[in-house]
Parts: sequence; C-alpha cells; structure tokens
Amino acid sequence: MDKRWNILQVDDSATEALRQSLKVNARLCNILVQRGIDDFEKAKSYFRPDLNELHDPFLMKDMHKAVNRISTAISLKEKVLVFGDYDVDGTTSVASMFQFICKIHDPAFVEFYIPHRYREGYGISKLGIDYAAENNFTLIISLDCGIKSADLIAYAKTLGIDFIVCDHHLPDDTLPDAVAILNAKQKDCNYPYKELCGCGVGFKLMTALAMEFGVGEEHYFCYLDLVATAIAADIVPMTGENRILAYYGLEQINSNPCAGIKALIQLGGIQKRLSINNVVFVIAPRINAAGRMDDAKKAVQLFVEKDTDKALELAKLLHSDNSDRKEADSLITAEALALIENDTELINRKSTVVYQEHWHKGVVGIVASRLTEKYYRPTIVLTRSGDVVAGSARSVVGYNLYEAVHACREYLLGYGGHFAAAGLSLLPENVNAFSAKFEAVVAATIAPQLLIPEIIIDSAISFNEINTSLYNIICQMEPFGPENMRPVFIAANVTDTGYSKIVKELHVRFVVKQSNKTFTGIGFNMADKFHIIESKKPFDLVFTLDENEWNGETNLQLKIIDLRLSASDN
Repeated sequence: MDKRWNILQVDDSATEALRQSLKVNARLCNILVQRGIDDFEKAKSYFRPDLNELHDPFLMKDMHKAVNRISTAISLKEKVLVFGDYDVDGTTSVASMFQFICKIHDPAFVEFYIPHRYREGYGISKLGIDYAAENNFTLIISLDCGIKSADLIAYAKTLGIDFIVCDHHLPDDTLPDAVAILNAKQKDCNYPYKELCGCGVGFKLMTALAMEFGVGEEHYFCYLDLVATAIAADIVPMTGENRILAYYGLEQINSNPCAGIKALIQLGGIQKRLSINNVVFVIAPRINAAGRMDDAKKAVQLFVEKDTDKALELAKLLHSDNSDRKEADSLITAEALALIENDTELINRKSTVVYQEHWHKGVVGIVASRLTEKYYRPTIVLTRSGDVVAGSARSVVGYNLYEAVHACREYLLGYGGHFAAAGLSLLPENVNAFSAKFEAVVAATIAPQLLIPEIIIDSAISFNEINTSLYNIICQMEPFGPENMRPVFIAANVTDTGYSKIVKELHVRFVVKQSNKTFTGIGFNMADKFHIIESKKPFDLVFTLDENEWNGETNLQLKIIDLRLSASDN
C-alpha cells in the first residue's frame, strides 16, 4: 500500500535563532522548533529532564480530600482495598500504590484487587465491591479506572464503602459520588499537566501522601520503573511530566529494577540497555498477557515480589501466557485475513467487521490492530462471549471511531471507548445488521485520504549531514513516544550502489549513495519495493538513524521506512 508523505513545515527564523543559541545542527533545530522547543531554557529542560520540575501534587483537584481520607483510614485502622484495571497501566498502578500504602498503614489492613477480564469486565466491578463489603473494607482506591463508574460507586456507598478515584480517562458530564476524584482531565481541575497515565496519577497521590506523612522521596521514587513501564505501554504523550518520569524510570529499569521487571528482562532475552521501545514490545506484552489469557493478579504479585527466584517463577507464568497469546493471535489473524480475502464484498469495504464464535476474547483487540495495519481502515473483530457477541474496535489516524460505533447503538447492548479504540457487545442475531450499518456510517463520514497511511517526516537531510555527532544528539532526545517520536528524515535523489539485495525473501539490505557518500540500511518487509532500486533511477528515501553492530564494529545505518522514485523520474 502506498503511503502519504507529510514533510513538516519549517519556521526558518525560529530555527536559525535556536541554532545560534544551541550551536547544533540546523536540521535538529528544525525538529526541536516543531516540538515547541524554541529557546535555550526549553531545550535545557528537554535535554536534561529534572525530577525537581515535577508539579506540586496538591495542584490537582481533590488531592487534599484524598490525602485527608487516607489519613483518617490510617488513624481509625480502616481496611483499604487498592483496586485497578487488568492491563499494564492498572497492574503497575496497583503494585506501586499497594506497596506504598503498606509503608504508611498497617499491611494487615491493606489488600489489592484486580478484576478478572472475562468474569467481571473492565473497570470497577460489582464483584469487587461485594468482595470489599464481605471483607469489611471501608475505603477503595481505584487506579486507571472509576471515572465512568458512577452507578457502581453509588452502590458501594450504600454498603458504607468510600471511593478515591485515580483515573486519566475523559470524564463524562456526570461524575461518580466519590470522596475524591484525581483526574487532571476534569474541566475544573487546574493541574498544569493533563496527560498523565493512571500510574502517573497514582504516583502524584503517593507524592502527596509522602509530603503529608513526612516520608522520604526514596519511598515513592523507587516505583519509577513501574511508572515508566505504564507510560510506555499506555502510549500517552512523551512530553512534560511523562517525559521526566519515563526518563528516570528508564534509568531505574536499566540500573536497579524491581525483581519482577528484572525477571521479565531476563526472559525477554534483552542483553543491552533497554529503550522505551523494548519496554513497549518486550515487557508490556508479557504483563498484558496475564489478563488476556488468564488472571492479571499474578502481574501485581510479580511486581510486589522481593525474592528474585520467586519473581522469576511468576515471570515464567506471564511468559507462558504471552506464548499462548502469540499463538492465538497468529491463528486468529490468519483466519480473519482469509475471511476478508475470500469475500469480494468485505475486501472492497471502507471498514472491516469480522466475527467467529470460537475466537479468543483476549486477543481480538490485537487482531483488530493487525487487520488495521494490513487494510488501513476502521476495524472491528467480534467473538462469542457466553450468550452475547463481544469485540474490540480500532481506528485509523484522524477518524473518530467512537462516534461511528455510537451511531450504530441501536444494535448494541453496550459500548465504550474513545477516538482511536472501542469495545462493544451485541446479540448474535444483530451482527449482520450492525456490520452493514457500521460500513454505511464509515463510508459516509471518513475522508478518503484517511484511508491512506501517513508518514510524518520531520526534516529533509543530505547524507553529508549525517554523522555520529548528529546521532548522539538524537539519542539524547529519548525517551521517544507520542509527540516526541524518533526523528524521521528524507533524503532526495539517492542511488543504488549495485550492492543492495533482498534478504530472507522479505527484507531489503540497502547500500545506497548520495553525491559521494554511501550508507547501508535495512528495510523490513520491503522486498515488494525492490523494483524501484533495480530501476537504476534516483529515488527518495524516508528513514530513521540507527546503529549496527557487526564483528565488534559499530556503524551508523539507515532504518528505511519507505521509498519512491524521485520527482524527476516519476
């Protein structure tokens, strides 16, 4: 599939002013200015993240109420239940908060609870509240969930159970009747940074409690490895406080992680220094797999375990869940692709809706993502769950999936989500009608260009500008993530040296030159573009910079994203 190339525009005067101030490569200054870093002080904060620049937690609405309620619980020896979602953000939130509350409260009065994905579903559950009531808990601290649970939190109140909600999802107009709601996205919350993940909100509560109880910062900074893991996995913007927390959390992951993360690194076979990318693609899937395939409680048990041998045994359970998840994911993706490829109506749609009763509920979201990558259109994957059909939806960049699902609500039992992803349930007899309506809605509302994947290109560059110094500064821009992605470059009029070749029938090993300078590069799954290289005509290359270690030598290489014939040769 051809992609749209979007080369970001440059403010020449702002770029030159920054270049004069920083004395670094003009191309880098282009990129920094595009990211809002347009003077020396902003650049200093960006390149030298500082924990002292974290905001005062008491700036968050209801923080005083939350701290006061927990103080009361401690003084009255109330039982406190730390409750969280079954994904990475939820389990890391619960593990860090549970351990911290045990430092300021008698551990005999503190427990944690993770709802079971299939028996209880997402977020606050009635089973969880009933468990709290039966075991005399009078305070629940919910993490990464709760903002949309007004009815269940009202039910808890009838049982004498108070709630403190720590969440980062967009609130509805009606808020739960909780003692305190910590969520910077509330309209009347003046907290300066709005993009914390659930674990980040929990971290702010721990910070406030530490200030209240005179506990040293080492007693909550020790959970930065878990906070960074949540930030990476939840794909929140890598800006502001998230960037500071991820930067120091990544340092901790690489120097002194908790026994659980250490065990996951070992099982993931990572020998070198971890990047955020490793956290997203190696550590996070193993944590998520616990909730997808079995019970996410063991992810929390892994994070709170101090004994390295026991941690390794728990990590092996997650590793095994992840192997099962990969097998189910591969099998279902292959079946879904076959369904689409063998149906002329499905293949020509603007949307994808596929359904099989036997598909594993835990991986339908991943399969939806894979199908979206393949066909690049809004996608829903459905499976049978008891008497109903349930599934996950994924969007393409720029299209409001939630609104499209909302428009089909006449066929649904329930639904929820946001711009890019959603979950839904319906009766089996409504699947075909829902599928037809969803296709009609998407076809009527999606702009044609949104069905073509877009590559955001930060800057044009010539091969002569690429050197180790430039690469080293790019490395200092880490950690990368949304709104601070690894810089993507375009080099025009590149030619093949004659040494480029296809590797393993799928990938391309590039050996290319521009003017008098040659670079090697790797293009994964780009064998179908090899005819452009073979044409012997100049082409334009889109790439990021990378290092390649071979036979003890380290050299810069290009990680190729896309290529096309240069304009004069089209």
